[in-house]
Amino acid sequence: MLLERLYDHDLAQASYFVGCQARGEAIVVDARRDIDDYLDLAREHGMRIVAVTETHIHADYLSGTRELAAATGATMYVSAEGGRDWQYGFDAERLRDGDAVTLGNITVRARHTPGHTPEHLAFLITDGAFSREPGYMITGDFVFAGDLGRPDLLDEAAGGSGTRFEGARQLFTSLRDVFLTLPDHVQVLPGHGAGSACGKALGALPGTTVGYERLNAWWSAYLRDDDMAGFVEELLDGQPDAHAYFARMKRQNREGPRVLGERRPLAALSNEEIARSLAADSVVFVDTRSHAEVHRGTVTGALNIPGPAKAATFGAWALDPETETRPLVLLAPDADTAGRVRDHLLRVGVDEVHGFTTTREGLPESVPPRVTPEELAGVDTGLVLDVRSRGEYAEGHIPGSTQLSAGRVLWNLHALPPEATIVSYCGSGVRSSVASSALRRAGYDVVELDRGYADWVSAGEPSA
Repeated sequence: MLLERLYDHDLAQASYFVGCQARGEAIVVDARRDIDDYLDLAREHGMRIVAVTETHIHADYLSGTRELAAATGATMYVSAEGGRDWQYGFDAERLRDGDAVTLGNITVRARHTPGHTPEHLAFLITDGAFSREPGYMITGDFVFAGDLGRPDLLDEAAGGSGTRFEGARQLFTSLRDVFLTLPDHVQVLPGHGAGSACGKALGALPGTTVGYERLNAWWSAYLRDDDMAGFVEELLDGQPDAHAYFARMKRQNREGPRVLGERRPLAALSNEEIARSLAADSVVFVDTRSHAEVHRGTVTGALNIPGPAKAATFGAWALDPETETRPLVLLAPDADTAGRVRDHLLRVGVDEVHGFTTTREGLPESVPPRVTPEELAGVDTGLVLDVRSRGEYAEGHIPGSTQLSAGRVLWNLHALPPEATIVSYCGSGVRSSVASSALRRAGYDVVELDRGYADWVSAGEPSA
């Protein structure tokens, strides 16, 4: 058996390629939308991708299930569990608890594990050439290394009301009736790692085992004591901010993301053409350089989406493709970087990238306004905006500031003063630069605190 983990550090997301070498057949679980890595892996090992599936309707990235099936002819399998409100809206084979997909010697068996979402499946993998019993479990957003999938996202991102409590109780039951019935040696292959907003304390390890989690996980004592009430309270306490774009991901993944097909290399555009498009307001210019470089000067009206490493995360904060229909033009150092930024943006459904340029020469320029901690008292500000997470804000913040995380700012403009100056800050300046550029494009007067809260503290200014 071949089992490969493909990890996206941008969104802290893992997908899995499982193949039977005897038959040359493979299945991909939780594919992302830029599918070249899966196709390359299949070619490298002389395999055909004959099946694609996913653990649940994802909220943090756009699924590549349909994209990969269209490219390979593979059969799609999705969950039939969760009730009427949690059925997929596109044609695919439906899996219920206990159903299996067979590839030569390998059996991939679905187990219904609701909690994070009602329809959630985990997949038990049995290598029949080696054992009659499962040795691996691809757990999606059910069990992580050291943590569990949060059950409150349906309230936070999908318009639910009070679903978090039922989800938490379902998660307790899934652990008791499915996960903890497995032998200790079963390897756990989770869908996310540290940095994901799908849990509050995810470990950075690529995997774990049933036995290790049974002995050491924070939740294990609650299961041993059959303390569902304590488990629910502990699980729901302190979950991180849910990014606003999660609601869009849920909708699009349920109905089925648009299939892109074969993508051409990005076009290198002339700055004369770009200047005309900017004058006509027919494109969105995206500066993919670091916030420090942008602060020395950028194209007037540009969004700052540093890339490619975190372009999916930052792009989903700064752009809503359901309301912003103009194509993007990227400023990037070379064609390869521009292409990788585009791939990352595809992962969150930002599809319309028109081309790129490597220089700002001949384009209108400006310097984003900034203020030092010492100067802040002299600024006539209507709001000091902390775009860090709720947890960071609780640990210390500028007195009088208002917290609204960078991933939610663009979707909560009603909470901002429409005409007064806003001073924005984060920890070091990165998130603030992304959020501030998005707010300026929305018409707000935004000044950034130079080097963020870290500089505020180091300058000896008071904290609340």
